[in-house]
Amino acid sequence: MYYSSFGILAVILHLIINKEVLLRGRSGSKDDPHFRYRQFLNSVLIFYIADLLWGFLNESHMGIFLYTDTVIYFAVMAVSIMLWTRYVVAYLGKTGWKADAFHAAGWGIFGFVILMLIINFFNPILFSFTGNMTYIPGSGRYVLLMAQLLLFVMISIYSLFILAKAEDSDRVHYRAVCLSGGVMAVLIVIQTIYPLAPFYAIGCLIANCMLHVFVEEDEKREQDRVTEDARKERETYSQITNSLAKDYEAIYYIDIETGKYIEVSVSDTYSDLNVPSNGRDFYAETRENVRRYAHPDDRAFAENMYYKETMLKNLEGRNSYAYRYRIMVGDEARYYRFVVILSDDRKHFVVCDKDIHETITAESALMEKEKKHITFSRIAESLASNYDVIYYVDARTGEYSAFTSNNIFGGLKMNEAGDDFFAESATNIDSIVHEEDRERLKGVLDRDYLLSSFEVKKQVDIEYRLMIGDSIQHVRLSARSSSDGGHFIIAVENIDDEVRRQHEQLQALNTEKELARRDELTGIKNKTAYIELEQSVQSNMDKGMDYLPYAIAVCDLNDLKTINDTKGHAAGDEYIKVAVALMCEIFKHSPIFRIGGDEFVIFMRGQDYTMRSELMTELRRTVLSNLESHEGPVIAAGMTEYDPDKDSKIKDVFDRADHMMYANKRELKSR
Repeated sequence: MYYSSFGILAVILHLIINKEVLLRGRSGSKDDPHFRYRQFLNSVLIFYIADLLWGFLNESHMGIFLYTDTVIYFAVMAVSIMLWTRYVVAYLGKTGWKADAFHAAGWGIFGFVILMLIINFFNPILFSFTGNMTYIPGSGRYVLLMAQLLLFVMISIYSLFILAKAEDSDRVHYRAVCLSGGVMAVLIVIQTIYPLAPFYAIGCLIANCMLHVFVEEDEKREQDRVTEDARKERETYSQITNSLAKDYEAIYYIDIETGKYIEVSVSDTYSDLNVPSNGRDFYAETRENVRRYAHPDDRAFAENMYYKETMLKNLEGRNSYAYRYRIMVGDEARYYRFVVILSDDRKHFVVCDKDIHETITAESALMEKEKKHITFSRIAESLASNYDVIYYVDARTGEYSAFTSNNIFGGLKMNEAGDDFFAESATNIDSIVHEEDRERLKGVLDRDYLLSSFEVKKQVDIEYRLMIGDSIQHVRLSARSSSDGGHFIIAVENIDDEVRRQHEQLQALNTEKELARRDELTGIKNKTAYIELEQSVQSNMDKGMDYLPYAIAVCDLNDLKTINDTKGHAAGDEYIKVAVALMCEIFKHSPIFRIGGDEFVIFMRGQDYTMRSELMTELRRTVLSNLESHEGPVIAAGMTEYDPDKDSKIKDVFDRADHMMYANKRELKSR
């Protein structure tokens, strides 16, 4: 009975000491030390239970049950050794070949025990029982204990060696492993000498108690560090939120479902309206305030904006929207702008309002008093959600932290920090910013420039291009001073979509203009395009500019009406297209305009102007050949050059060419 007493005591102490870990252990990845620790504790608990049952069954000589429990005893012992080595690797944070060596040792002992248990069924080398069920330890048992002894001694010596040169934060870990391994080694030696005493279980209990003390100390220190980091982050969030909120008269945080709200920032002017700072129904109370304070002409519109359904509908497909109306402040009607933002938890509205009266009326005025400090991280998240990254930079030292907005309650997440924002920015600019934008961006990201700029304006903005591989990303950077005056808030956002939309709008506009100047049938320029050309050329001539030499050819298709009347308009359209193709083939470098059903103008300059006589000769030779063969288009044409000494109007040049065309037309008809 004395043997089982130790097991019972071990189970009770194990459950008391490790109750929190066993019952409410936090979940984590397979490499998380807490996850591995809980696995190890569960295996030790099963080992204690198998050990105490062995005491009862051994005294009762219960045959097959005693044999089965002995097998379980050794199997669970092997599992606990394997899990202990895995916990040590996770606890010490080991990787690479050292972690592989620890794992291999644990798995080696586990595999060795399982192999010996299988062999023991056929050849009792680990343990056996006499006819009256007396336990007989086998030689394999001593080999197993010696293997464990060697493992614990080597790990303890290794931990002791590393302990001497480890940092303070790691010394606790190595001390825990060294002492617990040493205790197990000593008790294994005693267990070898006294095989029927529960010294192995006692060793597990003592080693477990030591681990618990050190783990608990480590967790307390980690909790203190997390608490201090959280305090610093809350302070930083408050600074960022306060800086982003400076432009607003009031900010409200509203529960969408219930309408309950709190006011987290308010100006003195807004306070004079006696608007409640918190309440139970934002929608109804705000509509009542609209009826009391909104300008009579704006009341119907403003009242409709404060229904929950209206606000949700306006937020469909976007995170925010804005509107404005006039509020009576005393006897003065002032314009206010309201911004409604959907928080990241999608359960709250953030409503911000700003007096924009001076902006609209172009009157200069002092900004409202500095807004109260805001520590609500959800509001910081909502206000910052338009940016990809926000840098919080010490204006004096250049030390900085970088924050990104996430979708988890709690707001911004810090993911980068450094000692000198300006020096690091100058280095990064040369490697990732488009070469045409580098000097301009360096000029803005200069401490002295920002300090002098904030003396006269609240915010500095610059747009530039990043080189991402072979592609360009358009970026906008906005910088402003924090509320304490000692930091810069520098926000960066990707504006690729905005730039793309502007480009698409411009491209669509250019395409629309181009189509308006194209002849639908032939694809060449139409009369509208020719009128614009005439106006441009005439403007240069009127200004006395030495306009480039040019020539105009006027062409007309013969027999188009006859073809339309006899063969149909489809044949006539085909005749026009063939004629245009002929003119385009000859006058390759000149624009051709269709100014009537069968009338065309060719504006020659450059190479075609130089070769104008040869080109006209080629056209007429082709037309005469078509006329004789009765195949192909017959085109009457007249061409003349601009003479700056006698031509004051482009129409003068056109009229001469037109007159020559009619002469050629008569000539062709006479053949």
